[in-house]
Amino acid sequence: MSDAPIRLAVFDCDGTLVDSQHSIIACMEAAFVAAGLEAPAAEAVRRVVGLPLAASVARLSPQLAAAECARIAELYKQAFTDMRRGNPIDEPLFPGVRELLAALESEGVVLGVATGKGRRGLRITLEHHGLLDRFVTLQTADDAPGKPHPEMLRRAMAETGADPATTAMVGDTTYDILMALSARTAAIGVAWGYHPPHELRAAGAHAVVDAAHEVPPAWLRVAKAAAAEAARARGTPWDAGSSGSPSA
Repeated sequence: MSDAPIRLAVFDCDGTLVDSQHSIIACMEAAFVAAGLEAPAAEAVRRVVGLPLAASVARLSPQLAAAECARIAELYKQAFTDMRRGNPIDEPLFPGVRELLAALESEGVVLGVATGKGRRGLRITLEHHGLLDRFVTLQTADDAPGKPHPEMLRRAMAETGADPATTAMVGDTTYDILMALSARTAAIGVAWGYHPPHELRAAGAHAVVDAAHEVPPAWLRVAKAAAAEAARARGTPWDAGSSGSPSA
């Protein structure tokens, strides 16, 4: 059995693995209309993708009480169920994602997902693309506090035995970046999703990539930079051989 540290790549789903904006926008509009409210603008909906449903509704309409946000979230779920029943939902994989997952697996990287989706919706999406079996850990808003709280990422590491130093969170929103920073993992933003690259960088992303195949080299650069920073933090060259205790 290898003693090499486990490398874990955790992916967001909507906006990172799949382009689900059209179905999300349509269902959010339907939920608001069913509640007798004006539908939010499409751009506003894209801004909240990744948050738990009730939190998304609260961002879209801050004046609503918590109970009303929860009701609209349930109406959203019903709209999604109705959409699935009527026609297959068009949520295509982003270009290069399937090849990226295969490349990471070939290098022995463990794969996971951390998403604001519910578990049922996530499984349906991954099964549709034949990807469910590739992910060792699935973290959803059903299991832990939503993004940007770090609990989903911490749970993914605990389930796989990975360490923050060898884990990367890959996502398209500032919520993904903030979650990763809170969990002390690498934070890699993708430019093809729903928050623009400059916002990902401003949130503290260690790297932002334009294409899926750029994720592994970006992660390697981040890991090397982190190792160099850790070496500098341990002390100057002349005390490298000392028996002092490591820093906290």
